[in-house]
Amino acid sequence: MDRTEPRLEHTVAGGVATVVISNPAKRNAMTAAMWSTLPGLLKQLAADPAVCVLVLTGAGDTFCAGADISSLRDPAGDPQALAVAAEEALAAFPGPTLAAVRGYCVGGGSQLAAACDLRFAEEGASFGVTPAKLGVVYAASSTRRLVALIGPAAAKHLLFSGELIDTARALRTGLVDEVLPAGELDKRVDSYVRTLVARSRLTQAAAKEFATGREDRDAYWAEQARRSGDTAEGVAAFLERRAPRFTWTTGS
Repeated sequence: MDRTEPRLEHTVAGGVATVVISNPAKRNAMTAAMWSTLPGLLKQLAADPAVCVLVLTGAGDTFCAGADISSLRDPAGDPQALAVAAEEALAAFPGPTLAAVRGYCVGGGSQLAAACDLRFAEEGASFGVTPAKLGVVYAASSTRRLVALIGPAAAKHLLFSGELIDTARALRTGLVDEVLPAGELDKRVDSYVRTLVARSRLTQAAAKEFATGREDRDAYWAEQARRSGDTAEGVAAFLERRAPRFTWTTGS
């Protein structure tokens, strides 16, 4: 394989799927083919019972500098639709998702990061939502997600100006959840996702669904908890001072 070709790489180990955006010649910009590939890859990983958590990151020292701008000149394509489909597929992933960000997280990269449940960033990263620089209309669904994440004023600042912000401001606005010193991001992400893998997937799946605003499935999740035995196992493990052995998985 030509390691310089734009692509999405992935590995699965210890309950964690890691998806790596790799387009080194263009700061990991997403090509049309990469946008098109992501939903299918996510579907494959969601169906894998070995996957509890998903980490999205970029190769090298950059997360993703956005969409490959050359794709915007293709009259036969619809790169915005491809980007939104990939973003929605990421947001719908059933398990917890975490974006591990270094360097530039701009444009389409910020769409993908915002679609993750959590975002950890290394000091020195830069964030920007840049459609106003290109005359692109940011999709309504993407705009609503950004507003839900950081509030209308902060979202308007980013959307209106296209300016880049640093990790300190990203942390203040809620665009990122943690900022790590240089060299500490991988260690923190590894520690955190190992914690997530040890927790109840039932609790995580229900919480993720409720956090999106769904309000009609309390009875469903209560029945899932009863049938799975996760609650009984969690209580027993706590009383016996041992690690719980949760068994519920998506689709069970």
